[in-house]
Amino acid sequence: MQAFLKGPASISTKPVAAKEKSAAGSSGEGKRTKPIPWVEKYRPKNVDEVAFQDEVVAVLKKSLEGADLPNLLFYGPPGTGKTSTILAAARELFGPDLFRQRVLELNASDERGIQVIREKVKAFAQLTASGSRSDGKMCPPFKIVILDEADSMTSAAQAALRRTMEKESKTTRFCLICNYISRIIEPLTSRCSKFRFKPLLDSIQQQRLLDVSEKEHVKISNEAVSYLVKVSEGDLRKAITFLQSATRLMGGKEITEKIITEIAGVIPKETIDELLLGCQSGSFEKLETLAKNLINEGFAVAQLVNQLHDTVVESEDYSDKQKSAIVEKLAEVDKCLADGADEFLQLMSLCALVMQQLTQNT
Repeated sequence: MQAFLKGPASISTKPVAAKEKSAAGSSGEGKRTKPIPWVEKYRPKNVDEVAFQDEVVAVLKKSLEGADLPNLLFYGPPGTGKTSTILAAARELFGPDLFRQRVLELNASDERGIQVIREKVKAFAQLTASGSRSDGKMCPPFKIVILDEADSMTSAAQAALRRTMEKESKTTRFCLICNYISRIIEPLTSRCSKFRFKPLLDSIQQQRLLDVSEKEHVKISNEAVSYLVKVSEGDLRKAITFLQSATRLMGGKEITEKIITEIAGVIPKETIDELLLGCQSGSFEKLETLAKNLINEGFAVAQLVNQLHDTVVESEDYSDKQKSAIVEKLAEVDKCLADGADEFLQLMSLCALVMQQLTQNT
């Protein structure tokens, strides 16, 4: 009986082993061609690759040479390279082996109340930095704590951080990253070297996007690249994400301005012109129909407010008085939308004022 049971089992082991081998092989292949977002794929690997932020790069390179670093405060618009810069600098300082041990990165998505600052950050800061790099290069005797989106931390948490920064200055350097420096308390800003990250120039963004397009074999016209830069408003991360989305949508075909408009959620110029013509007509019923169509097509009213502002300010068809009244209403609507007001009602309120301004002199 045992011989009977053993026979089939021994026969069946080979195919199973073969199956496991093939499965392992396929998973290995999957690992080799693991898809990652282009934003991460083309994130700067060292300080030299950081685009446009010359002052920051110069200071960090000097710090890397001397293996010393002050506490840092990076501020500026999103997508300008703040997080990428400090991560690239940390990799150069510590090397790939020690990077994980020496760097603590906390983002806005992590819990960063006063308790976390008192426990997790303080415990990490108190650890002594030891160990040498495997490649023989000089390794600095300190660790780095990166607090991304620091402007979303509570004042109490920031105040708790102040003492830790002072006490652990021998073993730890802090890098605070934020969009608005005014939201960081004064005692913290005075303890850091402040660096403003400027919005990227159009020419630099275009060059980066063309480099990514070339490496990924994307067909895109120069006009479409220029439009992509305009739509992303100095945010390179947003531009690269839009480029990847457009590439996936087109499936190898050439990317045009129309596709980028669709991907970015930009309201077509014809739609805005049609809305302004409806305001000039003086017909409230027509205006209501246009507003309903705009909402039903899925366009964001906040996006309309931004685009309408540029259209009105740059237009020569309106008087200064009309422009000031419309822009003041735009600001009011923008505030109401941020507070969670109904989009349709705010759009109708805006359109009614524009109609009043455009028809009262005729």
